[in-house]
Amino acid sequence: MRVVQGNYFKWAASFFQLMKPANLAYVYVGLAVLFWGSSAAVAKLLLAELSNVQVFFYTSIIATITLFLLVVVQGKLAVLKQYRLRDYFTLAYTGFIGIFLYYILLFGALTYLPAQIAFIINYLWPVLFVIFSIALLNERGTLRTFFGLLLSFVGVVVVLSKGSLGAFRLEAPAGILLALGAAIAGGLFFALDKKHNYERFTSTMLYFFFSSIYATITILTVSTIPTINAQQLVGLGWFGVFVSGLAFTFWFLALKHGDTAKMSNIIFLTPFVSLLFIYFLLNEKILLTSFFGLALIIAGIIVQNRKKR
Repeated sequence: MRVVQGNYFKWAASFFQLMKPANLAYVYVGLAVLFWGSSAAVAKLLLAELSNVQVFFYTSIIATITLFLLVVVQGKLAVLKQYRLRDYFTLAYTGFIGIFLYYILLFGALTYLPAQIAFIINYLWPVLFVIFSIALLNERGTLRTFFGLLLSFVGVVVVLSKGSLGAFRLEAPAGILLALGAAIAGGLFFALDKKHNYERFTSTMLYFFFSSIYATITILTVSTIPTINAQQLVGLGWFGVFVSGLAFTFWFLALKHGDTAKMSNIIFLTPFVSLLFIYFLLNEKILLTSFFGLALIIAGIIVQNRKKR
């Protein structure tokens, strides 16, 4: 009995050691990577029967409700009273660019392109974020910055070539343009978000809230509100609750409790995790060029963000 009791206390001590904030940060960022990594595959499945506008209409509403509940749980509801009318206007147009426009374009790209290609092209947004930060935030651009940009675009070319650089031909140019548009919207959004620097939980909730309004107007104008079956509800619920709601929350908590540089490096695993989801959920063959092209894009991002010692 004494041995069992001793082992119990050792296990409990180890458990609480793991639950320290610094260690919890790795759990948070791991969950964010997992949820964001599933986004392309889940969206592709939903887009088999629903349009990009219809998918975003449902997911934006679910995400807004989820994020509102998280704002309440985090005790951030009073922050909403501190925002002025000008702040709400800023949040409204920033959300239009980075949430509504981003997802409409990305979902549109997924209807034309294989999930791996659409998602990899879209992952240019961190590179473009640096460029927009130079333009909008007066951050200094260096030779390293532009070398990283070049490296990432070479990665995109490798992905699009599918191993046939000698006979390079663009397939589904509309899908490529939509994916590039999503990357531009994402890069611009994060630059604007950094510029205004609002409280994370409430601003994210408001971005999705305003985007759900735009989605409602759009679907009533150009589409119809479809009835959904149980399988689609699961997919929409996953995207709205986990991808668009909890993933952001876990990312914010990871940044709060962990080292920003370490957390940022771990988040680069997201597109590689996405390839696993695409392979297992969509049975989509992962091309070697997709892996190498993605590696070049990530390398370009790391080069751009590397600090001088």
